[in-house]
Amino acid sequence: MGLEDRIENKAQDIAGRGKEAAGAAMDDNDLKAEGKADQTKASVKDKVEDVKDKVQEKVEDIL
Repeated sequence: MGLEDRIENKAQDIAGRGKEAAGAAMDDNDLKAEGKADQTKASVKDKVEDVKDKVQEKVEDIL
């Protein structure tokens, strides 16, 4: 819904990609997994934001 939330999610995704890459470069499977988890969390949050936007649109259509 909010631009701030979407920016925050994108930042989390980018940070996760960085962690994953660093983990791969350093052969650190824990860091790599943490990076993938951060990316997944960001993706889920984005999907939640999409649903919120659609619900808001429907509410506005009804009113």
